Amino acid sequence: MFWRMVKGALFRQKGKMLMIAFTVALGASLAAAMLNVMLDVGDKVNQELKAYGANINVMPKGASLLDDLYGVAEDSGASDKYLKESELGDIKTIFWAFNIVDFAPYLNARVKLNSGSQEIKLVGTWFKRRLDLPTGESLETGMINMKSWWDVSGDWLTDQDENAAMMGAVVAERNDVKVGDEITVETRGRMKRLTVKGVFNAGSDEDERIYIPLRVAQELMDRDGFVSGAEVSALTTPDNELSRRAAQNPKSLSIKEWETWYCTAYVSAICYQIEEVITDSVAKPIRQVAESEGAILEKTQLLMFLITVLSLIGSALGISNLVTASVMERSREIGLLKAVGAHNSPISRLVLTEILVTAILGGVAGYFAGLGFAQIIGRSVFESAIDIKPMVIPLVAILTFAVTLAGSVPSIRFLLSLRPAEVLRGR
Repeated sequence: MFWRMVKGALFRQKGKMLMIAFTVALGASLAAAMLNVMLDVGDKVNQELKAYGANINVMPKGASLLDDLYGVAEDSGASDKYLKESELGDIKTIFWAFNIVDFAPYLNARVKLNSGSQEIKLVGTWFKRRLDLPTGESLETGMINMKSWWDVSGDWLTDQDENAAMMGAVVAERNDVKVGDEITVETRGRMKRLTVKGVFNAGSDEDERIYIPLRVAQELMDRDGFVSGAEVSALTTPDNELSRRAAQNPKSLSIKEWETWYCTAYVSAICYQIEEVITDSVAKPIRQVAESEGAILEKTQLLMFLITVLSLIGSALGISNLVTASVMERSREIGLLKAVGAHNSPISRLVLTEILVTAILGGVAGYFAGLGFAQIIGRSVFESAIDIKPMVIPLVAILTFAVTLAGSVPSIRFLLSLRPAEVLRGR
Protein backbone atom coordinates (compact mmCIF):
# COMPACT_ATOMS: atom_id res chain seq x y z
CA MET A 1 0.00 0.00 0.00
CA PHE A 2 2.80 2.39 0.94
CA TRP A 3 4.65 1.95 -2.34
CA ARG A 4 1.38 2.18 -4.34
CA MET A 5 0.80 5.57 -2.75
CA VAL A 6 4.40 6.62 -3.57
CA LYS A 7 3.98 5.47 -7.17
CA GLY A 8 0.66 7.25 -7.51
CA ALA A 9 2.04 10.50 -6.11
CA LEU A 10 5.04 10.36 -8.45
CA PHE A 11 2.87 9.90 -11.54
CA ARG A 12 0.21 12.41 -10.51
CA GLN A 13 2.82 15.12 -9.98
CA LYS A 14 5.28 14.01 -12.63
CA GLY A 15 5.86 17.60 -13.79
CA LYS A 16 7.05 18.80 -10.40
CA MET A 17 8.95 15.57 -9.75
CA LEU A 18 10.82 16.00 -13.02
CA MET A 19 11.71 19.54 -11.99
CA ILE A 20 12.98 18.25 -8.62
CA ALA A 21 15.01 15.55 -10.39
CA PHE A 22 16.42 18.16 -12.77
CA THR A 23 17.38 20.44 -9.88
CA VAL A 24 19.10 17.56 -8.08
CA ALA A 25 20.83 16.55 -11.31
CA LEU A 26 22.24 20.05 -11.79
CA GLY A 27 23.67 20.11 -8.28
CA ALA A 28 25.04 16.56 -8.54
CA SER A 29 26.60 17.20 -11.95
CA LEU A 30 28.44 20.30 -10.74
CA ALA A 31 29.53 18.52 -7.57
CA ALA A 32 30.78 15.48 -9.53
CA ALA A 33 32.59 17.64 -12.06
CA MET A 34 34.23 19.94 -9.51
CA LEU A 35 35.22 17.13 -7.14
CA ASN A 36 36.82 15.07 -9.93
CA VAL A 37 38.67 18.10 -11.24
CA MET A 38 39.64 19.26 -7.73
CA LEU A 39 41.10 15.84 -6.86
CA ASP A 40 43.01 15.67 -10.14
CA VAL A 41 43.89 19.34 -10.55
CA GLY A 42 47.10 19.17 -8.48
CA ASP A 43 49.15 17.36 -11.11
CA LYS A 44 47.43 19.24 -13.94
CA VAL A 45 48.28 22.66 -12.49
CA ASN A 46 51.80 21.56 -11.65
CA GLN A 47 52.27 20.24 -15.18
CA GLU A 48 51.16 23.60 -16.57
CA LEU A 49 53.52 25.47 -14.22
CA LYS A 50 56.43 23.18 -15.11
CA ALA A 51 56.46 24.87 -18.52
CA TYR A 52 57.76 28.00 -16.77
CA GLY A 53 60.97 26.63 -15.33
CA ALA A 54 62.65 24.67 -12.58
CA ASN A 55 61.66 24.73 -8.94
CA ILE A 56 64.76 23.05 -7.44
CA ASN A 57 68.39 24.11 -7.71
CA VAL A 58 71.16 21.57 -7.01
CA MET A 59 74.65 22.84 -6.14
CA PRO A 60 77.90 21.62 -4.63
CA LYS A 61 78.26 22.16 -0.91
CA GLY A 62 79.84 25.55 -0.30
CA ALA A 63 78.92 27.02 -3.69
CA SER A 64 77.29 30.43 -3.82
CA LEU A 65 73.47 30.09 -3.87
CA LEU A 66 73.07 33.77 -4.68
CA ASP A 67 75.22 33.48 -7.77
CA ASP A 68 73.36 30.44 -9.10
CA LEU A 69 69.88 31.85 -8.49
CA TYR A 70 70.28 35.60 -9.00
CA GLY A 71 73.47 36.12 -11.01
CA VAL A 72 75.34 38.22 -8.45
CA ALA A 73 79.14 38.13 -8.17
CA GLU A 74 80.64 34.75 -7.37
CA ASP A 75 82.29 34.16 -4.05
CA SER A 76 85.99 33.50 -4.21
CA GLY A 77 85.80 29.76 -3.61
CA ALA A 78 82.57 28.90 -5.37
CA SER A 79 83.91 28.33 -8.88
CA ASP A 80 86.25 25.48 -7.86
CA LYS A 81 83.47 23.28 -6.45
CA TYR A 82 81.66 20.96 -8.83
CA LEU A 83 79.26 18.04 -9.11
CA LYS A 84 79.87 14.91 -11.17
CA GLU A 85 78.00 14.92 -14.47
CA SER A 86 77.86 11.12 -14.39
CA GLU A 87 75.65 11.18 -11.25
CA LEU A 88 72.91 13.38 -12.69
CA GLY A 89 70.94 10.42 -14.05
CA ASP A 90 70.59 9.17 -10.45
CA ILE A 91 68.06 11.97 -9.88
CA LYS A 92 65.58 9.71 -11.67
CA THR A 93 66.21 6.87 -9.20
CA ILE A 94 64.85 8.59 -6.08
CA PHE A 95 61.56 7.60 -4.41
CA TRP A 96 59.73 10.37 -6.29
CA ALA A 97 61.44 9.66 -9.63
CA PHE A 98 58.18 9.90 -11.58
CA ASN A 99 57.64 13.42 -10.22
CA ILE A 100 60.91 14.61 -11.79
CA VAL A 101 59.73 16.15 -15.06
CA ASP A 102 62.98 17.61 -16.41
CA PHE A 103 66.46 18.53 -15.28
CA ALA A 104 69.50 20.14 -16.85
CA PRO A 105 73.05 20.73 -15.61
CA TYR A 106 74.99 23.95 -15.97
CA LEU A 107 78.69 24.81 -15.91
CA ASN A 108 79.31 28.49 -15.22
CA ALA A 109 82.26 30.57 -16.42
CA ARG A 110 83.15 34.24 -16.64
CA VAL A 111 84.36 35.06 -20.14
CA LYS A 112 85.49 38.08 -22.07
CA LEU A 113 83.45 38.63 -25.21
CA ASN A 114 85.24 39.66 -28.42
CA SER A 115 88.40 40.47 -26.43
CA GLY A 116 86.57 43.15 -24.45
CA SER A 117 87.31 44.04 -20.87
CA GLN A 118 83.84 43.32 -19.45
CA GLU A 119 83.18 39.80 -18.17
CA ILE A 120 79.99 38.00 -19.19
CA LYS A 121 78.51 34.85 -17.71
CA LEU A 122 78.78 31.84 -20.00
CA VAL A 123 76.78 28.70 -19.22
CA GLY A 124 77.34 25.23 -20.59
CA THR A 125 74.27 22.98 -20.47
CA TRP A 126 72.33 20.15 -22.07
CA PHE A 127 69.90 21.34 -24.70
CA LYS A 128 68.30 18.02 -25.59
CA ARG A 129 70.00 15.02 -24.06
CA ARG A 130 68.85 11.43 -24.12
CA LEU A 131 69.93 9.55 -21.01
CA ASP A 132 70.02 5.82 -20.34
CA LEU A 133 69.08 5.59 -16.67
CA PRO A 134 70.34 3.06 -14.11
CA THR A 135 66.78 1.69 -13.99
CA GLY A 136 67.01 0.63 -17.63
CA GLU A 137 64.70 3.43 -18.80
CA SER A 138 65.56 6.23 -21.20
CA LEU A 139 64.86 9.92 -20.62
CA GLU A 140 65.01 12.95 -22.89
CA THR A 141 65.69 16.13 -20.97
CA GLY A 142 67.43 19.49 -21.22
CA MET A 143 66.97 23.23 -21.64
CA ILE A 144 64.62 23.02 -24.62
CA ASN A 145 62.01 21.31 -22.44
CA MET A 146 62.67 23.39 -19.32
CA LYS A 147 62.77 26.79 -21.03
CA SER A 148 59.99 26.30 -23.55
CA TRP A 149 58.62 29.81 -22.95
CA TRP A 150 61.79 31.51 -24.23
CA ASP A 151 61.19 33.72 -27.23
CA VAL A 152 63.97 32.53 -29.55
CA SER A 153 65.07 34.38 -32.66
CA GLY A 154 66.95 31.87 -34.81
CA ASP A 155 67.30 28.28 -33.66
CA TRP A 156 67.89 26.33 -30.48
CA LEU A 157 71.28 24.67 -30.13
CA THR A 158 71.78 20.94 -30.10
CA ASP A 159 74.29 19.08 -27.97
CA GLN A 160 76.23 18.34 -31.16
CA ASP A 161 76.86 22.03 -31.96
CA GLU A 162 80.56 22.43 -31.19
CA ASN A 163 81.01 25.93 -32.56
CA ALA A 164 77.67 27.62 -31.88
CA ALA A 165 76.11 29.62 -29.07
CA MET A 166 72.83 31.18 -27.95
CA MET A 167 72.89 34.71 -26.57
CA GLY A 168 70.51 36.48 -24.28
CA ALA A 169 68.74 39.48 -25.79
CA VAL A 170 70.36 41.94 -23.36
CA VAL A 171 73.97 40.90 -23.99
CA ALA A 172 73.32 40.64 -27.74
CA GLU A 173 71.93 44.18 -27.87
CA ARG A 174 74.76 45.62 -25.77
CA ASN A 175 77.37 44.12 -28.07
CA ASP A 176 75.44 44.62 -31.33
CA VAL A 177 75.37 40.89 -32.06
CA LYS A 178 72.77 39.26 -34.32
CA VAL A 179 71.90 35.72 -35.37
CA GLY A 180 74.61 34.44 -37.68
CA ASP A 181 77.39 36.68 -36.31
CA GLU A 182 80.64 35.22 -35.06
CA ILE A 183 81.90 35.92 -31.53
CA THR A 184 84.93 34.94 -29.51
CA VAL A 185 84.90 34.03 -25.83
CA GLU A 186 88.01 33.88 -23.68
CA THR A 187 88.59 32.44 -20.20
CA ARG A 188 91.62 31.07 -18.37
CA GLY A 189 93.86 31.74 -21.35
CA ARG A 190 91.64 29.69 -23.70
CA MET A 191 89.75 31.21 -26.61
CA LYS A 192 86.82 29.81 -28.58
CA ARG A 193 85.23 31.14 -31.75
CA LEU A 194 81.45 30.62 -31.91
CA THR A 195 78.62 31.37 -34.30
CA VAL A 196 75.45 32.82 -32.78
CA LYS A 197 72.72 30.38 -33.75
CA GLY A 198 69.96 31.97 -31.71
CA VAL A 199 69.10 35.03 -29.62
CA PHE A 200 66.57 34.46 -26.84
CA ASN A 201 64.42 36.65 -24.63
CA ALA A 202 63.73 34.99 -21.27
CA GLY A 203 62.55 38.09 -19.41
CA SER A 204 65.05 37.51 -16.57
CA ASP A 205 68.75 37.78 -15.78
CA GLU A 206 69.29 34.85 -18.17
CA ASP A 207 69.12 37.46 -20.94
CA GLU A 208 72.59 38.60 -19.84
CA ARG A 209 74.15 35.19 -20.43
CA ILE A 210 75.60 33.12 -23.26
CA TYR A 211 74.66 29.44 -23.50
CA ILE A 212 76.73 26.73 -25.19
CA PRO A 213 76.66 22.90 -25.10
CA LEU A 214 78.01 21.46 -21.85
CA ARG A 215 80.75 19.45 -23.52
CA VAL A 216 82.12 22.56 -25.22
CA ALA A 217 82.10 24.49 -21.94
CA GLN A 218 83.91 21.64 -20.17
CA GLU A 219 86.64 21.68 -22.82
CA LEU A 220 86.93 25.46 -22.61
CA MET A 221 87.28 25.38 -18.81
CA ASP A 222 89.22 22.10 -18.62
CA ARG A 223 86.53 20.61 -16.37
CA ASP A 224 85.70 17.39 -18.19
CA GLY A 225 82.92 15.42 -16.42
CA PHE A 226 82.02 18.19 -13.96
CA VAL A 227 79.17 20.69 -13.66
CA SER A 228 78.55 23.71 -11.44
CA GLY A 229 75.04 22.54 -10.58
CA ALA A 230 71.69 21.50 -12.00
CA GLU A 231 68.15 22.79 -12.26
CA VAL A 232 65.33 20.32 -11.60
CA SER A 233 61.66 20.63 -12.49
CA ALA A 234 59.51 18.46 -10.22
CA LEU A 235 55.82 17.97 -9.47
CA THR A 236 55.35 18.81 -5.81
CA THR A 237 52.73 18.91 -3.08
CA PRO A 238 52.09 22.31 -1.40
CA ASP A 239 54.03 22.82 1.82
CA ASN A 240 52.43 22.48 5.22
CA GLU A 241 53.68 22.70 8.80
CA LEU A 242 55.28 19.23 8.64
CA SER A 243 57.23 19.96 5.46
CA ARG A 244 58.43 23.31 6.80
CA ARG A 245 59.75 21.67 9.98
CA ALA A 246 61.43 18.97 7.90
CA ALA A 247 63.02 21.56 5.62
CA GLN A 248 64.67 23.14 8.65
CA ASN A 249 65.81 19.89 10.26
CA PRO A 250 64.59 16.42 9.16
CA LYS A 251 66.15 14.89 12.26
CA SER A 252 63.66 16.78 14.45
CA LEU A 253 60.78 14.62 13.13
CA SER A 254 59.50 11.51 14.84
CA ILE A 255 59.78 8.22 12.93
CA LYS A 256 56.11 8.39 11.86
CA GLU A 257 56.41 12.04 10.82
CA TRP A 258 59.61 11.31 8.92
CA GLU A 259 57.98 8.46 6.99
CA THR A 260 54.96 10.64 6.14
CA TRP A 261 57.20 13.49 5.00
CA TYR A 262 59.62 11.28 3.04
CA CYS A 263 56.75 9.50 1.22
CA THR A 264 54.93 12.72 0.28
CA ALA A 265 56.02 14.80 -2.71
CA TYR A 266 56.92 17.90 -0.71
CA VAL A 267 59.61 19.97 -2.39
CA SER A 268 61.75 19.60 0.76
CA ALA A 269 61.43 15.78 0.62
CA ILE A 270 62.43 15.69 -3.04
CA CYS A 271 65.41 17.97 -2.30
CA TYR A 272 66.46 15.66 0.53
CA GLN A 273 66.28 12.60 -1.73
CA ILE A 274 68.30 14.33 -4.46
CA GLU A 275 71.02 15.09 -1.92
CA GLU A 276 71.08 11.37 -1.07
CA VAL A 277 72.03 10.37 -4.64
CA ILE A 278 74.29 13.27 -5.70
CA THR A 279 77.63 13.32 -3.90
CA ASP A 280 78.39 16.44 -1.81
CA SER A 281 75.34 18.28 -3.11
CA VAL A 282 72.86 20.74 -1.66
CA ALA A 283 69.37 20.83 -3.20
CA LYS A 284 67.30 23.91 -2.45
CA PRO A 285 63.82 24.87 -3.65
CA ILE A 286 63.56 27.99 -5.75
CA ARG A 287 61.13 29.57 -3.32
CA GLN A 288 59.48 32.04 -5.70
CA VAL A 289 58.46 29.16 -7.98
CA ALA A 290 57.69 26.50 -5.34
CA GLU A 291 55.58 28.78 -3.15
CA SER A 292 53.75 30.26 -6.15
CA GLU A 293 52.84 26.76 -7.33
CA GLY A 294 51.43 25.91 -3.91
CA ALA A 295 49.49 29.18 -3.65
CA ILE A 296 48.01 28.81 -7.14
CA LEU A 297 47.01 25.21 -6.48
CA GLU A 298 45.38 26.04 -3.13
CA LYS A 299 43.44 28.96 -4.61
CA THR A 300 42.32 26.86 -7.58
CA GLN A 301 41.07 24.10 -5.28
CA LEU A 302 39.38 26.65 -3.01
CA LEU A 303 37.59 28.16 -6.01
CA MET A 304 36.31 24.74 -7.08
CA PHE A 305 35.23 23.95 -3.52
CA LEU A 306 33.26 27.21 -3.33
CA ILE A 307 31.62 26.51 -6.69
CA THR A 308 30.58 23.08 -5.41
CA VAL A 309 29.18 24.49 -2.15
CA LEU A 310 27.27 27.29 -3.91
CA SER A 311 25.80 24.89 -6.47
CA LEU A 312 24.59 22.59 -3.70
CA ILE A 313 23.07 25.52 -1.78
CA GLY A 314 21.29 26.57 -4.97
CA SER A 315 19.99 23.04 -5.44
CA ALA A 316 18.75 22.90 -1.84
CA LEU A 317 16.84 26.17 -2.30
CA GLY A 318 15.33 24.95 -5.56
CA ILE A 319 14.29 21.64 -3.99
CA SER A 320 12.79 23.48 -1.01
CA ASN A 321 10.60 25.66 -3.23
CA LEU A 322 9.47 22.79 -5.44
CA VAL A 323 8.70 20.37 -2.59
CA THR A 324 6.88 23.04 -0.58
CA ALA A 325 4.74 23.89 -3.64
CA SER A 326 4.02 20.18 -4.09
CA VAL A 327 2.93 19.76 -0.44
CA MET A 328 0.72 22.86 -0.66
CA GLU A 329 -1.02 21.45 -3.73
CA ARG A 330 -1.60 18.17 -1.88
CA SER A 331 -2.75 19.82 1.35
CA ARG A 332 -6.33 18.44 1.01
CA GLU A 333 -4.97 14.92 0.39
CA ILE A 334 -2.68 15.20 3.42
CA GLY A 335 -5.50 16.69 5.50
CA LEU A 336 -7.75 13.75 4.56
CA LEU A 337 -5.05 11.26 5.58
CA LYS A 338 -4.76 12.97 8.95
CA ALA A 339 -8.52 13.07 9.34
CA VAL A 340 -8.83 9.28 8.90
CA GLY A 341 -6.16 8.65 11.55
CA ALA A 342 -2.77 8.90 9.83
CA HIS A 343 -0.06 10.34 12.05
CA ASN A 344 2.56 12.92 11.07
CA SER A 345 5.38 10.35 11.06
CA PRO A 346 4.08 8.01 8.29
CA ILE A 347 2.90 10.97 6.21
CA SER A 348 6.35 12.57 6.49
CA ARG A 349 7.97 9.26 5.49
CA LEU A 350 5.67 9.07 2.48
CA VAL A 351 6.62 12.56 1.26
CA LEU A 352 10.33 12.02 1.98
CA THR A 353 10.31 8.69 0.12
CA GLU A 354 8.77 10.34 -2.94
CA ILE A 355 11.42 13.08 -2.85
CA LEU A 356 14.33 10.67 -2.25
CA VAL A 357 13.26 8.35 -5.09
CA THR A 358 13.17 11.38 -7.37
CA ALA A 359 16.52 12.59 -6.00
CA ILE A 360 18.17 9.20 -6.64
CA LEU A 361 17.14 9.30 -10.29
CA GLY A 362 18.30 12.90 -10.61
CA GLY A 363 21.55 12.18 -8.73
CA VAL A 364 22.50 9.24 -10.97
CA ALA A 365 21.81 11.27 -14.11
CA GLY A 366 23.66 14.25 -12.63
CA TYR A 367 26.74 12.17 -11.73
CA PHE A 368 27.21 10.90 -15.27
CA ALA A 369 26.58 14.39 -16.66
CA GLY A 370 29.21 15.65 -14.21
CA LEU A 371 31.76 13.21 -15.62
CA GLY A 372 31.17 14.74 -19.01
CA PHE A 373 31.53 18.27 -17.63
CA ALA A 374 34.81 17.25 -15.95
CA GLN A 375 36.23 16.04 -19.26
CA ILE A 376 35.15 19.26 -20.97
CA ILE A 377 36.95 21.27 -18.27
CA GLY A 378 40.05 19.07 -18.57
CA ARG A 379 40.23 19.31 -22.36
CA SER A 380 39.51 23.04 -22.56
CA VAL A 381 41.71 24.17 -19.64
CA PHE A 382 44.47 21.56 -19.32
CA GLU A 383 44.29 19.90 -22.77
CA SER A 384 44.16 16.48 -21.15
CA ALA A 385 41.56 14.13 -19.72
CA ILE A 386 40.53 14.26 -16.06
CA ASP A 387 41.08 11.01 -14.17
CA ILE A 388 37.81 9.72 -12.74
CA LYS A 389 38.11 9.24 -8.99
CA PRO A 390 35.99 6.35 -7.55
CA MET A 391 35.82 8.11 -4.18
CA VAL A 392 33.70 10.84 -5.79
CA ILE A 393 30.73 8.42 -6.14
CA PRO A 394 30.03 8.08 -2.38
CA LEU A 395 30.79 11.79 -1.89
CA VAL A 396 28.22 12.80 -4.50
CA ALA A 397 25.71 10.32 -3.05
CA ILE A 398 26.15 11.72 0.47
CA LEU A 399 25.98 15.32 -0.73
CA THR A 400 22.88 14.62 -2.84
CA PHE A 401 21.17 12.95 0.11
CA ALA A 402 22.10 15.80 2.48
CA VAL A 403 20.98 18.51 0.04
CA THR A 404 17.68 16.73 -0.61
CA LEU A 405 16.96 16.39 3.09
CA ALA A 406 17.95 20.02 3.73
CA GLY A 407 15.67 21.18 0.93
CA SER A 408 12.80 19.07 2.26
CA VAL A 409 12.89 20.50 5.80
CA PRO A 410 10.63 23.55 5.10
CA SER A 411 8.03 21.38 3.35
CA ILE A 412 8.00 18.83 6.21
CA ARG A 413 7.57 21.63 8.72
CA PHE A 414 4.66 22.94 6.64
CA LEU A 415 3.20 19.42 6.47
CA LEU A 416 3.37 19.01 10.26
CA SER A 417 1.56 22.31 10.77
CA LEU A 418 -1.44 21.34 8.59
CA ARG A 419 -4.73 20.98 10.50
CA PRO A 420 -7.24 18.60 8.86
CA ALA A 421 -10.28 20.64 9.83
CA GLU A 422 -8.91 23.87 8.38
CA VAL A 423 -7.69 22.26 5.15
CA LEU A 424 -10.83 20.25 4.44
CA ARG A 425 -13.08 23.25 5.21
CA GLY A 426 -11.13 25.29 2.65
CA ARG A 427 -9.54 27.78 5.07
